[in-house]
Amino acid sequence: MSSTRESLHGLWSSRWVFILAAAGSAVGLGNIWRFPYLTGENGGGAFVLIYLGFVLLIGIPLMVAETIIGRRGRRSPVNAILLIAEEESLSRHWSGLGLMGIIAGFLTLSFYSVVAGWSLAYVYFVLTSSFATANSISSEAIFTNLISSPLQLLFWHTLFMGSVIWIVSKGVSLGLERAVKILMPLLFVMLVLMTIYSLLVGDALGATKYLFATDFSSLTSDVILLAVGQAFFSLSLGMGALMIYGSYLPHDASIPRTCLIVGCVDTLVALLAGFLIFPIVFAYGLEAGQGPGLVFVTLTVAFADMPFGQVFGFTFFLLLTVAAWTSAISLLEPVVAWSVESKGWSRNSSSWLAGSVIWLIGILCLLSFNELKDFTPGGRNIFDWSEYISANVLLPLGGFLVAVFVGWRVSRMTIASEFGGNSSKLFSSWLFLLKYCAPIAVAIVFLNSSGLDLLFR
Repeated sequence: MSSTRESLHGLWSSRWVFILAAAGSAVGLGNIWRFPYLTGENGGGAFVLIYLGFVLLIGIPLMVAETIIGRRGRRSPVNAILLIAEEESLSRHWSGLGLMGIIAGFLTLSFYSVVAGWSLAYVYFVLTSSFATANSISSEAIFTNLISSPLQLLFWHTLFMGSVIWIVSKGVSLGLERAVKILMPLLFVMLVLMTIYSLLVGDALGATKYLFATDFSSLTSDVILLAVGQAFFSLSLGMGALMIYGSYLPHDASIPRTCLIVGCVDTLVALLAGFLIFPIVFAYGLEAGQGPGLVFVTLTVAFADMPFGQVFGFTFFLLLTVAAWTSAISLLEPVVAWSVESKGWSRNSSSWLAGSVIWLIGILCLLSFNELKDFTPGGRNIFDWSEYISANVLLPLGGFLVAVFVGWRVSRMTIASEFGGNSSKLFSSWLFLLKYCAPIAVAIVFLNSSGLDLLFR
């Protein structure tokens, strides 16, 4: 039977709030900022196909596993895994898996907040008509001026992190739940309306061909690792976010059903982001493979030329910021919950202390664009290393260990009690994917990536 252990922090009022919260954690800059430029740089449709395959065969099974850990333990990731390990007479060292997830979330949020700060800045820039007559030169100059100014980046980074800390400090009901109830519907409405507009004024056919035409010759082990990392990054796997959100899930909610909905919503948003951005890119003869600059440099040129471009641009960057907020609160919550449980600190103190540490690490990331731009060990600056290690190392490694822990070490009876029974074909299929497909696929790609060689030189 499902565990009767109760959360110390409260519960979601319904499973639909969990779906909103988990979807908010999954839907973020990884979908709207990172997915389009990775697609543009890595072969278009072939990358999309590999990404979708990893979401279906690895991402959703792991999402179910992480949610099971959370609801079974009803604690922060470290303590939830520790309680389950003790329940199953397993080594206490398994709690290190939860700690690794918290570290991954810490590292992710440190650079994530910097990029979210860019989004906030661009909301202001559009409001003040900075892009009213933008061309490729002036748009590049605005972005360069922003990232080369430590004070500007610090202001926007601080504003974003401060708002995230404030939301998390309010708790599950008054903070997290209230935020996702407002932000997620707003996000979906803006995304759908902007995608429709983009398809009408842009090159819808060109975007469709680009996103779904497959060229497998462009696939390398590094590109496949990027697809794995993107699947983990966009679904918030390996960061402890789904474990902590799962710990607030009501006893009677179906974990596989809710996780499937979240996975589908996340994938839909990623594809909609592609259909929002690429019709504009192709209609205005812009370059698709522009890295992060695709959003912050390339598109602003198009906004200046298109009908209602200022309204579209404002809504677009507001969408980016809202998506970043919903994800960021889920990255801060695990360490805050752990601090409350293990240290006895108040939620308010835990939120501001943990958030301040992340804010400080974020300063190093933002300085890598200016004062520390020449500090590039291994060919990467601090920002790039933070993104690479979190998305392409810690998250897949964490997913691998979650698959091993839940699939091989925790008893079938325990996981079945949280899953909703062990006699169905759905349970058998999920367990097969979790035990065999997920760890083998991640291990093969992980160990054969030439990019990892750099970490061990």
